[in-house]
Amino acid sequence: MQGFQRTVSCGLVNETFLNKTIHICGWVNKRRDHGGLIFIDLRDRSGLMQLVFNPAFSTAAHTTAHSLRSEFVITVSGKVVERTSDTVNKDLPTGIWELQVESIEILNKSKVLPFTLEEAADVDEELRLKYRYIDLRRIEMQERFKLRHNVIFAMREFLAGQGFYEFETPILTKNTPEGAREFIVPSRIYPGNFYALPQSPQLYKQLLMASGMEKYFQIARCFRDEDSRTDRQPEFTQLDIEMSFINEADIQPLIEKLIHFVWKKIYNIELPLPFPRMTYKEAFSSYGSDKPDLRFGLKIQDASSAFAKTELSFLRAVLDKGGRIGGLHVENREWSRSDLDGWVDKATDCGAKGLLWMRFKEDGVIESPVSKFLPATFLHDISACIPNIKPGSVIFLVAGAYKDAWEILGRLRLAMAKEYNLIAPNQFNFSWVTDFPMFEYDEKAKQWTFVHHPFTSPQPGWESIAQGDVQARAYDIILNGVELGGGSIRIHDSAAQAKVFDMIGLSKEDALSRFGFLLEAQELGFPPHGGLAIGIDRLIMLMTGTTSIREVIAFPKTQRFHDPMMESPSKVTDAQLKDYGLKLQAKIQQ
Repeated sequence: MQGFQRTVSCGLVNETFLNKTIHICGWVNKRRDHGGLIFIDLRDRSGLMQLVFNPAFSTAAHTTAHSLRSEFVITVSGKVVERTSDTVNKDLPTGIWELQVESIEILNKSKVLPFTLEEAADVDEELRLKYRYIDLRRIEMQERFKLRHNVIFAMREFLAGQGFYEFETPILTKNTPEGAREFIVPSRIYPGNFYALPQSPQLYKQLLMASGMEKYFQIARCFRDEDSRTDRQPEFTQLDIEMSFINEADIQPLIEKLIHFVWKKIYNIELPLPFPRMTYKEAFSSYGSDKPDLRFGLKIQDASSAFAKTELSFLRAVLDKGGRIGGLHVENREWSRSDLDGWVDKATDCGAKGLLWMRFKEDGVIESPVSKFLPATFLHDISACIPNIKPGSVIFLVAGAYKDAWEILGRLRLAMAKEYNLIAPNQFNFSWVTDFPMFEYDEKAKQWTFVHHPFTSPQPGWESIAQGDVQARAYDIILNGVELGGGSIRIHDSAAQAKVFDMIGLSKEDALSRFGFLLEAQELGFPPHGGLAIGIDRLIMLMTGTTSIREVIAFPKTQRFHDPMMESPSKVTDAQLKDYGLKLQAKIQQ
């Protein structure tokens, strides 16, 4: 292979190169043979450039062009000329020029691909991931990763301008309970001991605040050995931030300005500030979720009082047990009886044991499977719970324990939005959810546990109220119904930290064993501090309109956390295990 030079990228050829000789490189994207002329679309990361092979320019190059196939890697040189007016491609930035090829060198040939770039979006995902380096050649994939780069670069630019320092924290760290199962790594030097891969840099960034660094950020790699789910990966990336001497009124506006800066930089859009805020209780009561999608209305309404005297046994049983009846009020839509009955099955898919619908007609007539059991005052009673009921309105009702019923209504609300196109395209709706519960009771383990993590500061007065009523100084930022990130003001006092450990059943001995370094640091001049982490994979997924974070991670695992390209995880030899003092044994059946 001869040496070659590149003077410009394919997609950057413009009028300044007209009638000049250039050298470009790339992949054969498409080949068209028009008898005496051969046309090649040459592709690199920047875009496409049309090549023309004409024996009048170079017989040798024209001969070589006959052997070119898709995905051959070539370098060519020649003169840039204008296309004729009838061959201009207005869809390409380079579409008014072409390169009259005078010389060509094949840098590498390609066998027939396991799938073409044009069909990649429709092939089995596992095949795409097995040949991810081919999948990533697609222009749409390259655009996604260009966006990802630009977003991260803008984040760094903003935070540097705000006086933050960027840090790298250890990947090999200590096993600590932060809410998810960790990956553990055996130590060869310390047999029988293990490192853990970090779920987050949480403890290190808090200790950096104890170090007087005051403003920290990191584009952090995090690892969680959780069960597979469509929006999870065993390793992921987050923007991690921590600040000293702050409260919620400092960190939340900073994050809003960060996002505003990114949106201005990427889209030239001025996002309205501040973002809406609501408490956890408000979010759950109105939307059945702690990450409400505010791009459309359709709030959940509490209709329990309308049925206070009902004789309907299935509703009476729910209310007598302290349950609630919630409803979704849908207006301005034509409904057939089959449409209404169809939502009963869809509600079952959302987890409901049943769904009751009511259609309101003229003159106060109510059509429903339970119409004949409703009292004469029912229209008045239901209107007191759900205002603005008009002829044509339909109310869908779910009854049950409050948390269960409202979660079902929340899922049903989202299903209706999707079914009836209630969400306008290209919306970015940010909001904050605050005042989360500090603790929740784990029925399976029969003990209290933390909702976020055990380093979250409880709100003032927490020492004197019931554990289930304690609220955390925690906050989540939501984008289009997806939790984009979460954070909190942290505990910086060792006595408060020890009490929180005690409240979740962590003995003093265990607390010292696992977190002694933190408790000691809190007694050696630890400033008040707080922070937040934003999931970069989720953010880019939402910005690109894709439905899986796997589409915006360069080399993701499958949904079952397998890498078909590298064939990992993989087995290791007995000799390798012996180095670590380990030996495999048969899996114990549960």
